[in-house]
Amino acid sequence: MSTVQPPASTEFAEEQVQLLHRTLGRLDIILMTISAVVGLEMLGSVSSFGGQTFTWLLVLLVFFLIPYALVFAETGAAFVGEGGVYLWVRDAFGRPAAAVASALTWITQPVWVGGSMAFLCAGAARGSLFHFSEGSVGDYAFKLGFIWVTVFAAILSLKKAKWIPTVGAVFKVAFLLLFIGSAVVYGAEHGLQQFSFASMTPTLAGFLGITPLLLFAFLGFESSSSASGEMVNAQRDVSVGVLRSAASAAVLYVIPVLAILLVVPDEKIDGLSGVMTAVSIVFQVWGGAHGFMLGLATVLFILANTGQGAAWMILSDRMQAMTAADGSFFGGFFGRFHKTLGTPIRVNIMSALVATVFMLAAMQLSGDAAGAFGVVLNVSITTYLFSYLLIIPAAAKLRLTYPDVHRPFRAGSNAVFVGMAALCTAWVSLGSWVAIVPGSLERLFGLPYDFEEEWGVPFGQFELLTVGTLAFIVLLALFGYVRGADIRRGSR
Repeated sequence: MSTVQPPASTEFAEEQVQLLHRTLGRLDIILMTISAVVGLEMLGSVSSFGGQTFTWLLVLLVFFLIPYALVFAETGAAFVGEGGVYLWVRDAFGRPAAAVASALTWITQPVWVGGSMAFLCAGAARGSLFHFSEGSVGDYAFKLGFIWVTVFAAILSLKKAKWIPTVGAVFKVAFLLLFIGSAVVYGAEHGLQQFSFASMTPTLAGFLGITPLLLFAFLGFESSSSASGEMVNAQRDVSVGVLRSAASAAVLYVIPVLAILLVVPDEKIDGLSGVMTAVSIVFQVWGGAHGFMLGLATVLFILANTGQGAAWMILSDRMQAMTAADGSFFGGFFGRFHKTLGTPIRVNIMSALVATVFMLAAMQLSGDAAGAFGVVLNVSITTYLFSYLLIIPAAAKLRLTYPDVHRPFRAGSNAVFVGMAALCTAWVSLGSWVAIVPGSLERLFGLPYDFEEEWGVPFGQFELLTVGTLAFIVLLALFGYVRGADIRRGSR
């Protein structure tokens, strides 16, 4: 009996694969994934919901992160190849759907780096390292520098570039250990915030507000598969990398969030400065060395975030380049890898330009920096969650359509696997709706919701940026697919 085979790649895509360097081992995969997915910027955002943050964090750990990690530990190890999620959606639903999923996944990273991470790091540097005002020449220069450093890291050959997110992961863990250790001493000396079981009681308003943030924080553990063509042994290492990095992320989110809730007054926690506010408070235990230690923590914070931005640029740009090489994004121009470096320099530069545009657009938003950070972070959340409305069902389709593909790791029976995928898709569907039309479900259930107070910008401005970005990317992806017809004629 013949078996069903996945669609063939184009001849051009196969030519580009020959330029890749197999340099990623198991530890590289784990550290790069931790660097990419565990976001220090998310700690302040999720903690702003108070004690119930901890409750919903545990709920999503059990009912989303665990099934999601199992689904993609299997899928990533079974379906290897440079491009990761693009190949999975292509093999499940065809190239047009894969073009959309890839574009939404890719665009999230430069939007997030330019519109959120650059703001976060500039705010931290402005408070502890440098003296420049918000919106000044120095502010613009810092943000542009942050963007282009992450892109430069992605342009380097992977043999060298992998050390940037790897060291970034080390800096990230060092930052968290320094913060947690200081928080323990601070709690022993000064006492903690009033934190009772009553404050942990979950509410519908908290659930609707925090779900998109937590989903965004947990998604991406399959991202290393975008470079699986550059792994020493992808089938052996991907599933281990996904599961170990997911377990590490659970610890690296739960403990710092709890520390923030215990030491920082609720009214002082926001997405932009919540983490560094908490650091400044607990670092009082250092006495006269407070300023020096705060500066050290800020340096670690910025370097960790630089490593995180670099990791995402490295991985997502490779996925988008393979999308182009396979005839699903404007043909061969963006699909060409450098013959010596083995990197997609043209997509790297495109990412830098997109990040720069979104940084400049965010700077023009009315309201303060915290408001701009929240709005652009929401744009990133929206595009990213929408991509998973295709990616997760694709994993389920691959399990059912290609049962004979060798699976080094198997996450239960077909019914269990599809059930886990359906549960994850339901979570992402909810998060997507809340992200794109915030306040709609609150009003449906009769909950108070002041949009401008919540976001710091008018509803029309918010939706123009959010929905406009989403619509533009979908149309761009479909147009790019049409323009790739000549490349697709070269499918083997």
